[in-house]
Amino acid sequence: MPGIHERFHSFFRKYASEFNQPKILEIGAGHGAFTELLYREGYDVLACDLFPELFFLKEVECKKADLTEKLPYNSETFDIIVAVEVMEHIHDHQMIFAESSRILKNNGILLFSTPNILSLKSRIRFLFSGFFYGFKPINHKNNDGLQHLSSLTVDQYINLGLNKGFRQCDFSIDKQQATSRIYLFMMPFLWLYCRLKKIDYSVHNQYKYLTGRILFACFRK
Repeated sequence: MPGIHERFHSFFRKYASEFNQPKILEIGAGHGAFTELLYREGYDVLACDLFPELFFLKEVECKKADLTEKLPYNSETFDIIVAVEVMEHIHDHQMIFAESSRILKNNGILLFSTPNILSLKSRIRFLFSGFFYGFKPINHKNNDGLQHLSSLTVDQYINLGLNKGFRQCDFSIDKQQATSRIYLFMMPFLWLYCRLKKIDYSVHNQYKYLTGRILFACFRK
């Protein structure tokens, strides 16, 4: 997504300021663009990816890791784990949350970004196409790890985190989308529908979720 690293970096710094010289791991680091940003700022950072041969930053170790399996790190090693646009690429979120919890120190945090499927733009897209914002039909013959496979809601992420050793979950967005704000006239109808169906309106219909482009999450151990 355009500008995602810059906005996620601001989100990261908000939480990283809580730590004194934090030890950081980027999972699903890809070519290493965000890892390099942290390294150039003086952070103690490591990386892992399914294809470490594509990681270009020679100054930082990048281990081979399948995020649906046990990660190659000892328990309680890191203060911060970062995953930029990774969650939508994997099916087994149970393992990645469990392993993140295992290798984080007490009070450590997992920070990640992922397409916000709750936006009004995304809901309209799903209504007419059957695919949320940021998703399209999967090429079932291609298993290169680059396709968007999983579209989870805030409620589902919270459930994963609380059941895998995290005690607190906070969410924000990278920016509001004009294409979602166009549909804000629908909010009273959403509220009425939730009231009639006895669904907690506040879980998925907060303004930031209805208008946000990318979801930013912080899970605290």
